[in-house]
Amino acid sequence: MNWIAEDQKYVFQTYLKQPLLIVKGKGSHVWDEKGKKYLDFFSGLSVDNLGHCDPDVARAISDQARKIVHTSNLYYTLPQIQLAKMLVEKSFPGKVFYCNSGAEANEAAFKLSRRWAKKHGLGNEIIAFENSFHGRTFATVSLTGQPRYQRGFEPMAEKAVFAKFNDLESVGSLATEKTCAIFVEPVQGEGGVQPATKQFMEGLRQLCDQKKLLLVFDEVQCGMGRTGNFFAFQHYGVKPDVLTLAKALGGGLPIGAVVARDEVAALFERGDHGATFGGNAVVCRAAMEVVKILSPAFLKSVKRKGEILHQGLSKLKSKFPFIREVRGLGLMQGLVLNRSGKIYVDKAREAGLLINCTHDTVLRLLPPLTLSEPELRKGVSILESALS
Repeated sequence: MNWIAEDQKYVFQTYLKQPLLIVKGKGSHVWDEKGKKYLDFFSGLSVDNLGHCDPDVARAISDQARKIVHTSNLYYTLPQIQLAKMLVEKSFPGKVFYCNSGAEANEAAFKLSRRWAKKHGLGNEIIAFENSFHGRTFATVSLTGQPRYQRGFEPMAEKAVFAKFNDLESVGSLATEKTCAIFVEPVQGEGGVQPATKQFMEGLRQLCDQKKLLLVFDEVQCGMGRTGNFFAFQHYGVKPDVLTLAKALGGGLPIGAVVARDEVAALFERGDHGATFGGNAVVCRAAMEVVKILSPAFLKSVKRKGEILHQGLSKLKSKFPFIREVRGLGLMQGLVLNRSGKIYVDKAREAGLLINCTHDTVLRLLPPLTLSEPELRKGVSILESALS
């Protein structure tokens, strides 16, 4: 059967898919229907941070599915409460709201911003950043600083203004009496794997404190150990008022979460917000296992592997003049080219390596945090062949 033709016949064609039907995954590898093996340096867009079919996560899912899968948020379940405690202890004092995706988490943060504005007599304008990405819903795409995601859906549902990333002067010029919050990714993912500077993050915190603005960190892609710290904001010594999470949190299952300071969390009263599947017992149990695995020793190994990857990519930069820059944190790295990167994604796949191109010219590498150092070096070697 021609599965690609079947997909085109029955599935919305909203993704530009590569000609690859994946039927199995284990650890750092996946296999297609013909049995060809691929080294996965994309991790399901940073969802499979622990690789494919992690045995501990799989056992947790199976165990919970035999007990209770779903109740509704009109009742209590232990996994939901236990995971919330774990996330707060890993981040900052506050409370957790559960949903199903990164876009939903950012929607909740958006609504909290509106409540914050009303409480403090602020305007309803939000500062976001050029090249940012916060989701596909109307509110979150309104906050996304890439016109291509908004094209054809105008007018946008919400008012946002876009500052230059890593430019405090640009942010300051937009912060007025109309402003209520600043949304920022500590590392821009879809925007080309661009990390924030420490000075920039510190400056945002100071500005928000001075003007009583809400500071929201979107760690949907860069959180959960991806950069070598549990959360990316921990590289900067700066804490947000609101933190949004998703992707890797569920170990492959769909979950979103918002962590907010107590004062901010209290802005939502009973009935103000909700999500039918938010905090589902099975996904929370999977997420608990993910949090347990991301121990200090594990994260130390991620930093080490991030250094090896960066060194390997830097060698490629010295060899290929069309590579302009290597940038990123931990195992979230990008090769910035002076040309389109699509052909290199295709060549790498043909050679058995899965990577991604974002922002047209940035080869994005998001390997599993669990991969071995030999697998890491093999991936760089295959990439070198593709670039050749």
